[in-house]
This record gives sequence, C-alpha cells and structure tokens, in this order.
Amino acid sequence: MDTCILLDDGSGGRASQRLVERCFLRHFDNPLLRRLDDAALLEDIAPPLAMSTDSYTVTPLFFPGGSIGSLAVHGTVNDVAMMGARPRYLSCAFILEEGLPLADLERVARNMADAARAASVSIVTGDTKVVPRTACDKLFITTTGVGTVYANPTPSGHNARVGDAVLVSGSLGDHGLTVLRSRENLSFLSDMTSDSAPLNSMIEHIVTAAGCVHTLRDPTRGGLATTLNEIAQQSNVSIEIEETAIPVRESVKNACSFLGLDPLYLANEGKCVCVLPEDRAEKALMAMRASPYGRQAARIGTVIKDAEGRQGSVVLRTRIGGERILGMLEGAQLPRIC
Repeated sequence: MDTCILLDDGSGGRASQRLVERCFLRHFDNPLLRRLDDAALLEDIAPPLAMSTDSYTVTPLFFPGGSIGSLAVHGTVNDVAMMGARPRYLSCAFILEEGLPLADLERVARNMADAARAASVSIVTGDTKVVPRTACDKLFITTTGVGTVYANPTPSGHNARVGDAVLVSGSLGDHGLTVLRSRENLSFLSDMTSDSAPLNSMIEHIVTAAGCVHTLRDPTRGGLATTLNEIAQQSNVSIEIEETAIPVRESVKNACSFLGLDPLYLANEGKCVCVLPEDRAEKALMAMRASPYGRQAARIGTVIKDAEGRQGSVVLRTRIGGERILGMLEGAQLPRIC
C-alpha cells in the first residue's frame, strides 16, 4: 500500500477494502464488525437505550494526553454515560483528506482501539470517505454510541431542583490549554496534559452510591460556566457557585491570566458535573474520589430559586465576597478543541 491516503481509498472498491482491513479491522476487530454488514445486529441489548453522536475536528491530531482518536471514543462514551447508561457499542465514520499519511491514520486507529478497550465498548460499524486535498483538514471523525440505561430516575438537564448540591469531578481547563499549547508551541505550558478520559465506570459508581442523581453533564465546549447555564435554563432554576471551591490548577490559573482566558469557559474532556439532592452529596463525592478520574472532586455550589427574578442564571460568588453573573459563552475562546 502507499504511505498516504489516496482518493482511490474512498472508492468503495479494492483500495477501500484494503484500507478497512489494514487500519480498522486490524485495530477494532470483534465478531460484529468482522461480519462487514451494512449495519451491526445488536441482539444482546434491550431498552431503554441511550444514544449519542458527535463529530471531532481537533487540531492538532495528537496532543499530550490524547489524540483525535481517543477523544472521539471518550467524548461519545461520556455523553452516553451522562444519561445513567452503560455504553456498549460505537460506530465511527472517517472523513480523510487525500495525502494524509497512512501512519497517522494507523496511530489514530490504535488510540481509538485502546480507548474503546479501556471503556469496555466495541466499535462495531463505520464508514470511510476520502476527499481531495484541501477539502478537509487531514481527518474528521464522527462517532455514535449506544448504551443501556440503568439509572432510575434517568439523569437529565431538566431535573435539577432547588436545594440540590452541585459537584464537579476535578480540576478544570486542562484540555483546552493542552490543545492550545500543542497548536501554538507555547513552551510555558509544558506541564499541560489533556484530561481526556472515559468516565462511564466512575459515573456508574456515583449513581450506585448516591441512589438518586438529578443531572449529569460533561463540561466540554463552553466549559463549566456554559454547562451550568444550560442546566439552569432547562430546569428553570438558578445555580450559585463559590469561586474558592472550584478546582483549578495553579498553572492553569496563571496561564489563563497571561493569555486573557477564563478557565470556567475552557473545554474539559474528562470531567463531569453532578447535581443531586443535598443529602446524597457526600456519598457521590466519595465515589468520585475513589476513581483515578475524580480525585480532585469538590462541591462547588447549590441550586437556588433566585428571589430577584434571575431564573435560569448562574451566579458566581467571588473570592472577595461579591457576585457576578456567569453568562453563556459567546463565540469561541479556542476553536477546534474537540
């Protein structure tokens, strides 16, 4: 085979078969995928189901702590897990640019296979298209995940209730700054590593320990502030958070101060926000901290019914005792981060 992706590789003919066998069957191999039917027959999965789909266009393709491949698995696994579901199966679709080094595609496929094994999911169907040079930027991936729901009630952005505790599973902003470091070769961010990780096992332990979780979300694009705004608006409540309680690494704070960024709006790929009854908060925190992905978990705030008519808002209580409204992110602090 050639060392770069050719337009022939997307033709659907022999070249396409060779690419699928070399890159995808080789790394994702399992009985369902090996059948190479037009769709995977999932005979051992019963309703209710949770399903999510997402596309990944991150640049650069590889960064400390991950790649577009591991990110594509982690992101969809986590989205399904936030519904109180066990992710079981993934599909993946690739848009490849003519001229992409085949070695880069193999590296991405290996990263995806490793991430899928770590999350106990199988990649069972997919598609590959090749477009001419400059028609896309090297490689885009779309993944869809399906899982079986075990939580009762099912967590939802509409379920936050006044008096609920608001938890976050760890420090914020690492992923966004890591991608920026790799893209711009910023030497002063040399200690930055993406937090990209599969959270499905930790989420199941949280739900089991707490017994009732109202809302689970992963604060990816738009960061913590945008995620909390979405929850507040969906549930028609306000959320009050304490600046001093929010876990942000000192190096992230310093870098954001220098670059003019706000860590509360930076993307995270291995963190979750958990909203649940006050009396369940400590059990949930213990479950988070027992996971390698939740050791810095903290309670950061409370769901409130704002007396001043600011329903659907997020209020930050600052270090000096004041308060400010955290709005939704306008535009993009950092584009192409997932």
